[in-house]
Amino acid sequence: MSEELNKKGYSADSIQALEGMEHVRMRPSMYIGDVGVRGLHHLVYEVVDNSIDEALAGHCDTITVTINEDNSITVTDNGRGIPVGMHKKEGVSALEVVMTKIGAGGKFDKDSYKVSGGLHGVGVSCVNALSEHLKATVHREGKIWEQEYERGKTQYPVKAIGNATDTGTIVTFKPDAEIFQQTREYNYDTLASRMRELAYLNKGITITLTDKRNKDEKGEFVGETFHSEEGLKEFIKFLDGNREPLIAEVIAMEGEKNGIPVEVAMVYNTSFNENLHSYVNNINTHEGGTHLSGFRRGLTNTLKKYADGSGMLDKLKFEISGDDFREGLTAIVSVKVAEPQFEGQTKTKLGNREVTAAVSQAVSQMLEDYLEEHPNDAKTIVQKVILAAQARHAARKAREMVQRKTVMSGGGLPGKLSDCSEQDPEKCEVFLVEGDSAGGTAKQGRDRNFQAILPLRGKILNVEKAMQHKVFENEEIRNIFTALGVTIGTEEDSKALNLEKLRYHKIVIMCDADVDGSHISTLILTFFFRYMKELIENGHVYIATPPLYLVKKGSKKSYAWDDKERDALVEQFGGGAGIQRYKGLGEMNAEQLWDTTMNPEFRTLRQVTIENGGEADRIFSMLMGDDVPPRREFIEKNAIYANIDA
Repeated sequence: MSEELNKKGYSADSIQALEGMEHVRMRPSMYIGDVGVRGLHHLVYEVVDNSIDEALAGHCDTITVTINEDNSITVTDNGRGIPVGMHKKEGVSALEVVMTKIGAGGKFDKDSYKVSGGLHGVGVSCVNALSEHLKATVHREGKIWEQEYERGKTQYPVKAIGNATDTGTIVTFKPDAEIFQQTREYNYDTLASRMRELAYLNKGITITLTDKRNKDEKGEFVGETFHSEEGLKEFIKFLDGNREPLIAEVIAMEGEKNGIPVEVAMVYNTSFNENLHSYVNNINTHEGGTHLSGFRRGLTNTLKKYADGSGMLDKLKFEISGDDFREGLTAIVSVKVAEPQFEGQTKTKLGNREVTAAVSQAVSQMLEDYLEEHPNDAKTIVQKVILAAQARHAARKAREMVQRKTVMSGGGLPGKLSDCSEQDPEKCEVFLVEGDSAGGTAKQGRDRNFQAILPLRGKILNVEKAMQHKVFENEEIRNIFTALGVTIGTEEDSKALNLEKLRYHKIVIMCDADVDGSHISTLILTFFFRYMKELIENGHVYIATPPLYLVKKGSKKSYAWDDKERDALVEQFGGGAGIQRYKGLGEMNAEQLWDTTMNPEFRTLRQVTIENGGEADRIFSMLMGDDVPPRREFIEKNAIYANIDA
């Protein structure tokens, strides 16, 4: 082996020692997660995080983000401005160091920032490396300073280009087409959602987002300004705006425990879902961590102590569990930690053990005070807990029925499932198909080696409005659980999903490309989001995209997925081209369905991801809940994007 390597010239010179910026360009996903839509938007968040760090340090209160006409981004703040003086160790301007050295920045100096966000400190230098062009302009020390870069490389030394009476930093960057090959087009709603979230998490800051690519009815650029005086309290009202409140007031507190700033806001509503959102230094910790454990402990212990003392639990024949105290609860926990320890590279789970006690103590104190001062609300909450416990008891029996029927428990697969022959879950995929007719076509058209088909009868239960035991009693939902092979529920968490026995690593929702099909897809997604969120978080859920049209002329034929593609094909084929509009999957024959929607070589699958848990929660409750006006407003606002079938 060694002789063979030596023949090929394997020597010390063969070892590549990549500089930081080169490594970012060669392995961008290590730094920003991916080079798709999520990674593209993450560049903006990294630059904005620098401005937020200035705000956390008390030096900035205004941030503006602009999507320019060419899809470049400009972020401006009124902070102190990045230092421009000579860096002793590097021998160049501190601005150049910050922009071109991975791991450089004030956030590593405890005297500059007590806490900071950002992605493992790679920050703006990572953005610079992945941009075809970046310009940094600094207002500081009475002057305007400037430096430009191309793909992370400095174009000229920092220079003064004018005088300034204010301070701040302006960064304009354009993502590199060599890196972001899928898309470089920014989504306004995605950025707006994050800017809104940051405004709530950092009260008193004003963040303005402007989209120079689009104008409104008045001829002005599309944009919004986000500002919050009450912080998490307002955030809770925003998230819970489509639910019926159980108590009139948002319970909120902020303070410092054991040297850790803790902010908590919570409210109970009449729904059956638990919606907990947690943040560390403004980073959304999707997987929770020690701060969420502390919240749960403080909530459960304090409410249980109050409920026991009230005598309201005396007639209950079974124990109350932690889950019961969280049904119908929407809560946000935000902590600031000087040296956070995150589990995993994507910063989704906090590991600092000292945070558990700090949050638990803060929540206990907050709740004790609230319950004592609001006895009527306290009674209402305990009554909700008792109802939740009774419903959980019923759901447990229904859940056990589901588990008895799973394949691993020996109960056999659902009769309607046409399984595949492959045994390796990583190679297997299952299509959840709307109706028996389309299911029959899909069975004929599939590759039986690795593709399974589960037809669903009509519209499944809307889980947003159903109690837990009703969900588990629903036949179609039971069939999904059984087919997938997963089990749900532990003593600690009745909604915890066990993915060890998952039989398919690709779960594809395949519905008609019409209004009814979209509704069924949304019902299934609501079920996954509320009861199988781990499937989405682990990248197992996809949506198939069947074509809308078949355009043909003579022996030539081609498929179109929207009106624009259809019109282009008609023009390409010339006069006399025939157009077939597919009303449903059942109208295609097996060969067509395979060619367009199921064949891995040619199909387009849209992977379902959760970019922002709070926003996803709000939209599901709005679309699938009881409150009609917000849903109507949402549909009217977004109708321009929808294809409505007559």
